[in-house]
Amino acid sequence: MVITNEKKQELIDQFKRNDEDTGSPEVQIAILTTRINELTEHLKIHQKDHGSRRGLLGMVGRRRRLLDYLRRVSPQRYLDVIQKLDIRK
Repeated sequence: MVITNEKKQELIDQFKRNDEDTGSPEVQIAILTTRINELTEHLKIHQKDHGSRRGLLGMVGRRRRLLDYLRRVSPQRYLDVIQKLDIRK
């Protein structure tokens, strides 16, 4: 359920906007999406893990707020991110 440093660095390299970028909305959304996907797989096996389910709902909400912000600030960057991550239709 934890993302390794190597995987996180790959996501940062893929979604960063400039060389020193590590916290832009795109990077945060990519990291959250990876964590959400891993936690979803965990919950398919462990259906009664309600603590993890609550954490998952928090992460989904945080990602939704970041996506709403990105759509409001820069619609083109929003479309690029959801296309790369295959989040929505």
